[in-house]
Amino acid sequence: MGRFMQDNDSHGSLKDLQILINEKPELLNKKLTEKIGKPINITWKSPLNDDQFAEYRDQEFIDLLGLKTKITYPLNDFWPNRGPQWDALGLDKDIVFIVEAKANIPEIVSPGTGAGSESKAKIMDAFSEVKEYLNINNNIDWSGTFYQYANRIAHLYYLRVLNGINAFLINIYFINDDSVEGPASEQEWHGAIRVIKQYLGIPKRNKLDKYMINVFIDVKKEGIVT
Repeated sequence: MGRFMQDNDSHGSLKDLQILINEKPELLNKKLTEKIGKPINITWKSPLNDDQFAEYRDQEFIDLLGLKTKITYPLNDFWPNRGPQWDALGLDKDIVFIVEAKANIPEIVSPGTGAGSESKAKIMDAFSEVKEYLNINNNIDWSGTFYQYANRIAHLYYLRVLNGINAFLINIYFINDDSVEGPASEQEWHGAIRVIKQYLGIPKRNKLDKYMINVFIDVKKEGIVT
């Protein structure tokens, strides 16, 4: 089962994103319009108030986005079950948005994969394919520190390159969320992102770079928290 109900009385990035998607969607439309360079008006599929703020992964995220008939390369041939659980999923006509959100820097340091031997072998094959596409040394380990960041990129590759779907990976970084001692400035996030990319060997310019968009949202300035 790839649907996971979420707490509606949480804090940090989970709560920030629930408010952003359900109460202030125009704010994210505006920021993405500026980044992408054309008007964006997203219909959000998750996390929605009337769907218990559920998050989705595996085949369920493909189905939720209405991509079932557009997929020519089955997800399970690329990645094992228990793949990324997306913080948010949305559509604007033929554009797909897959979203990861963070409210403090420790969140970006994910544990390595806990997959069993067969599943890990499939993951490593997928990573090797993505790294070759991005001209990254295959000896750089993507299965340990920052594994979550790496597997999100792998799924962007899966959608865009293997299936020809017009997909964007949106990383939302919240600022000034005191509930989780989050960064007080965008500059702090930029420093952390540079560390991730250097660790994973991701070039400043690569074939997926323009489809990986960072959005910074000050939760106090935008009225997401009081």
